[in-house]
Amino acid sequence: MNGLVRMEGIDKRFPGVHALKSVDFDLRAGEVHALMGENGAGKSTLMKCLSGVYQPDAGRILIDGQAVALPTPKAAQDLGIGIIHQELALMRDLTVAQNIWIGREPRLSFGRIDEARQNAEAAAILSRMNLGIDPRTPVSRLTIAHQQMVEIAKALSYRSRVLIMDEPTAALNDAEIAELFAIIARLRAEGVGIIYISHKMDEIRRISDRVTVMRDGAHVGTVAAAETPIARIIAMMVGRELTDEKAAIPDLSAAETALEVRDLSRGPELRGISFSLRRGEILGFAGLMGAGRTELARAIFGAEPADAGRILVHGREVSIRSPADAVREGIGYLSEDRKHYGLALGMDLRANIAMASLPRHADAIGRIDEQALGRIARDYIERLRIRTPGDWQEVRLLSGGNQQKVVIAKWLLRDCDILIFDEPTRGIDVGAKAEIYRLLGDLAAGGKAIIVISSELPEVLRLSHRIAVMCEGRLTGILPGGASQEAIMELATQREGAAA
Repeated sequence: MNGLVRMEGIDKRFPGVHALKSVDFDLRAGEVHALMGENGAGKSTLMKCLSGVYQPDAGRILIDGQAVALPTPKAAQDLGIGIIHQELALMRDLTVAQNIWIGREPRLSFGRIDEARQNAEAAAILSRMNLGIDPRTPVSRLTIAHQQMVEIAKALSYRSRVLIMDEPTAALNDAEIAELFAIIARLRAEGVGIIYISHKMDEIRRISDRVTVMRDGAHVGTVAAAETPIARIIAMMVGRELTDEKAAIPDLSAAETALEVRDLSRGPELRGISFSLRRGEILGFAGLMGAGRTELARAIFGAEPADAGRILVHGREVSIRSPADAVREGIGYLSEDRKHYGLALGMDLRANIAMASLPRHADAIGRIDEQALGRIARDYIERLRIRTPGDWQEVRLLSGGNQQKVVIAKWLLRDCDILIFDEPTRGIDVGAKAEIYRLLGDLAAGGKAIIVISSELPEVLRLSHRIAVMCEGRLTGILPGGASQEAIMELATQREGAAA
């Protein structure tokens, strides 16, 4: 394979943070090069240097052996470097073609947009990707998977020879992932070099040729994907061996029932859900996409109240019509979308940790004791091992794993007895996952009642004392924590009317 990109001695500093420490990285034409590391390892910063978002403080970047300057993202695009971010950046009300060519629309006389040509050129790119998407379709009508494909098409419209993919499968199901991988295979056959950022080890082994690992802003090593055991890659990422052992399941038969849900229903999404949750228990919820797990969590929390059914907290029936009602009853909810529903990204750690508990830290006329909040925030930063220069740091600058810990700190400060974790490790690396797992175990051992919703069966099996399985808005069964993946999948696909 021919050398396409080479980054030599890349160094980058921000106030209080040495983000990149003389990092080397290279990409060959026609290869998939995985870039791995814990959240905060420097992967995104390195890619932002390559895509013109940041300028390195030291080092150089070579394309086809020639040193280049990348002062802006447009300069990188002009050299054939495209990036697809984890958070999609499409205009939902515009069509596929309009999104692909936004800002570069072909024009007719008098400056009018040549829509026919725009649609035709978009169709040609979609055809190259073997996608049967009509370029005139509004993006809002597409699945998340097809929106991801439109982002790739947009990058290819710049004649990209380098494609950076940041967690591209985070919101995709197995069939959609297979579709994406087929497109990646076609692109690499055309000589496109792909930098693939993911925390999913099985994906790395399936599609990548080489793996580069970063840790604490430094290059740890580059290895051949097919020849390197996953355990070694993980050890390179975290600097230590991680145990994947499941904790012993405690006997909770005598424990108090913290939460009971009886015949909860809401439209077609939730149909007669009933279960109980004890103090000290982690109840995992498994199911395929669209099973209704998140809808159930949001109904319990009052974000989308149920139409019918009863909720009991510590044996007492309660009315939960809003999140404020749920919080008053000691229920905390960590949304799968922490950036939109769990955090104020532009505010510091202190404000985010105190957000759900501010009235408790105000005097009679509403003044907040800032010094007390600072002490509390620093205590939780230490207890949860949140990696940050200080409690003054804006949350948007933290890694995904550390952002998740801030949300957990918020609800711990509020002293919620019942905690609902929806996809607690989505977008989080293996090292941070291990810390979140340890934290959940500690919380349960301390008497918290915990619901964990996860699309990763190994995660459900590792964490859960019992496993509730849903299919199409119904609870199809509750299994012991030691159940097999096959038993879970049998219940997860048990559609109404199917044989038990």
